[in-house]
Amino acid sequence: MNPPDLRYSKEHEWVKTGSDPLVIVGITHFAQDSLGDVVFVELPDVGSDVVQFEKMGEIESVKAVSDLYSPVSGKVVE
Repeated sequence: MNPPDLRYSKEHEWVKTGSDPLVIVGITHFAQDSLGDVVFVELPDVGSDVVQFEKMGEIESVKAVSDLYSPVSGKVVE
């Protein structure tokens, strides 16, 4: 059921790996369903450094505000 190219964190974020050094980060379907309708997302600026397991932003829904944690360390490129 889980795609083989995704790695999951305990905080319900995932990272999609590939053959190059770039990765894509997202949140799990469970987290999306738990949040409900999302009204605002705060993400790090392009060029920012993020550190694995540290807060990198917030996601606000009609139900709650939740912290987003980086599943990997690196630099935000887009």
